[in-house]
Amino acid sequence: MENSPQIPSFKAIIQHIESFPLPKTEESILLRILVQTMVIVGIIATDVAARSEFPMSVWAIPLSILGGFISWRRRKLRNISLKFGLAIAMIITLVFFLGNLVENIFDNRLVLAEFLVQLQVLHSFDLPRRKDLGYSMIIGVILIGVAATLSQTLAFAPWLLLFLLIAIPTMVLDYRSRMGLKTWETEYKQIQREKNVQKKQLRWQNSPLSPKKLFSFVLIILLLGLSLFAIMPRYPGYKLQSFPVRAPEGLQQNFTPGEKDRGIVNPGYNRDGTVNDNLMGEGNGQGSGSDNSYYGFNTIINQNLHGANILQKKIVLRIRSQAPGFWRVLAFDHYTGQGWEISRENQTIDIKRNPWNYQFNLDVPFLKSDTRKIIQTYTVVSDLPNIIPVLKYPQYIYFPTEQLALDAEGSLRSPAGLIEGLTYTTVSRVPYRSQTDLKQAGNSYPELITKYHLTIPDKIKATLKQKAEELLAKSPNKLESNYEKALYLAQAIKQNYEIKTDFPLLNNNDDLTLAFLENGGGYPDHFATVYTMMLRSIDIPSRLVVGFGTGQFNPFTGYYVVHNTDAHALSEVYFPDYGWHYFDPLPSHEIIPPSFEDDNTFGVLGQLWKWVASWLPSPITAFITALFTKIFNTITNLFASSWLGKLWQFLTGSFVGILMGFLGLIILAFLSWLGLNFAQKLLYRLKLAKLNPLEKLYREMLDLLAEKNYPKNSAQTPLEYAHSLREFLSIEQLEIIILITNSYVQWRYGNIPANLDYLQSQFNLLNRSFTSKNISLISN
Repeated sequence: MENSPQIPSFKAIIQHIESFPLPKTEESILLRILVQTMVIVGIIATDVAARSEFPMSVWAIPLSILGGFISWRRRKLRNISLKFGLAIAMIITLVFFLGNLVENIFDNRLVLAEFLVQLQVLHSFDLPRRKDLGYSMIIGVILIGVAATLSQTLAFAPWLLLFLLIAIPTMVLDYRSRMGLKTWETEYKQIQREKNVQKKQLRWQNSPLSPKKLFSFVLIILLLGLSLFAIMPRYPGYKLQSFPVRAPEGLQQNFTPGEKDRGIVNPGYNRDGTVNDNLMGEGNGQGSGSDNSYYGFNTIINQNLHGANILQKKIVLRIRSQAPGFWRVLAFDHYTGQGWEISRENQTIDIKRNPWNYQFNLDVPFLKSDTRKIIQTYTVVSDLPNIIPVLKYPQYIYFPTEQLALDAEGSLRSPAGLIEGLTYTTVSRVPYRSQTDLKQAGNSYPELITKYHLTIPDKIKATLKQKAEELLAKSPNKLESNYEKALYLAQAIKQNYEIKTDFPLLNNNDDLTLAFLENGGGYPDHFATVYTMMLRSIDIPSRLVVGFGTGQFNPFTGYYVVHNTDAHALSEVYFPDYGWHYFDPLPSHEIIPPSFEDDNTFGVLGQLWKWVASWLPSPITAFITALFTKIFNTITNLFASSWLGKLWQFLTGSFVGILMGFLGLIILAFLSWLGLNFAQKLLYRLKLAKLNPLEKLYREMLDLLAEKNYPKNSAQTPLEYAHSLREFLSIEQLEIIILITNSYVQWRYGNIPANLDYLQSQFNLLNRSFTSKNISLISN
């Protein structure tokens, strides 16, 4: 019976491991400290960007510093037990990471960052080699990149600058270590021992770590980076479908059982639109308003408020979207005489999400017009009522509750208020606004539209219709379609009425629209009310909508910053087969709110131009603006109509297109590399062809030897280089090299001619000797 193989004992395994040679350790203390600092800055930047309640810095930084100290003290030991323990700890960390990844599958950036930090802390306990420090440097770079994706403000910028200041000397020391040069500590001691003051200063100034050189590097990188950042296109949204969702602790998941409706909870106002006395003090809804809550976020709104609902400005939302837009919150169909209400509040329905993820599916109406898919991610900065801002026609919403509610006007509601820290994502199908199509929409309205969106009190209908027709009659062109009438009427209201800060308080029997006409204007939201009722008086279906304006786009972060003061009302007008479209009659606003047709790709460059234009005379500014607008529009139109424009739309319009784009870039880069190499070789051959035949032969020999990993140092003379190859080449090869070298030197410095045919034959033998082992070299 054959003997079975014996399993080695644990002691034998340890002895076998200990027989391995020790790795070469990194002896530069400064390099270790800088690498550790890079990682620390990356950890802090991630905490700042994520605004974590329990920052990783509290435990990760002390432990990583402790690990770096232990790693330095034990760098020359094998640390077998330590490595074994770290391996087990990393496996446990991986298990916890996978669990957290499943729980946060829709926004795993912070989970990945935490996992990376945990691995780095464990890794810091065993960093003997320069290569191990290199892994830590890569982790630091990844962390600063994750922080950049998480950051919604410019609070991340100082940490990025600090990271750059640390990274430059770190890379210098890392390069010196890779080249096998002496450590910085050794070089610094030699500089300090130098007795000649001038020579000492010169050596310090020439050092790669001199403050002057480091400052120059940082300045050049900053200027170059900011210049590229200013001219590069800035896309405000996602090119890949990544749907972040985050639920703050304590977020209510379901509606309260037994409730008959899914009403709106606005802390500043009661359900009937009056001011909440308990929160706001004195006032019954007439003559006062909340300074924290926008009155329009309610099922019933009272526009008979003295003071126009002046809010204390604060940020409420940060939105990352593929396009700007009006962040719609609520729509109202019934005019009460002094405000609005949702007449079909009892028809609000509950919708449930997919049990396996956060996705709610919503019905999108059929429209004849083309639509564009717009992805938006909303982060709540300040608490809001339980109504959900979205772009119009949401198809999917990824929201961290188990239920949502949808009312009859297409507005979404959460089981509880939107609390600070909440993040959700919406995918909307936003229709193109084609004026040609909308002019041809006709007047064939569905029964449901005419029943709820053409109602108007009898006592005001005749007056509003007469006033609307008077305004329309001023048009220089004949207005045939409802779209043309709606557009012109909005412009006429903007031009003929003013924003009034002293609008009188109405009595119970007064009508808001009539008071507006009598006073020549009113509060900002009154314009949308009057416009909506004028449209209804001439049989154009419309409704009042409230929400947030686009806000201010920050090109440095890619987010739209929305304040509570951006909340306002405008009108939605219905066109058969083409759905609802926004019109804004407020004098200070554009009639058509921003949408995906409005390009903000070059936002930084635009802001820079605005700053420069503020210093220039108006005629020069107008001329430059008109010139560049004409050039830009011409180029854009030519590009859009060409095959390049269609190709670009395909490559950026879908996931498959993006993958094909990346593949095409890789192929293009490879072909460019091949072309560059070919061009370099061709130019070099042309350069050699212009040289003396003997010098050309000598350079070809140097190229051959460099190709075989025997390059010539620029500090070596030709003969020194030839004799330095003795320990690497055979005698026959060395004789040919010395022969060609001597001939070259004699020609170069003594003008002595040589037998070129013989030297060329010897060079051919030398060339073949590197590819064939059977050729013997014989010099006659």
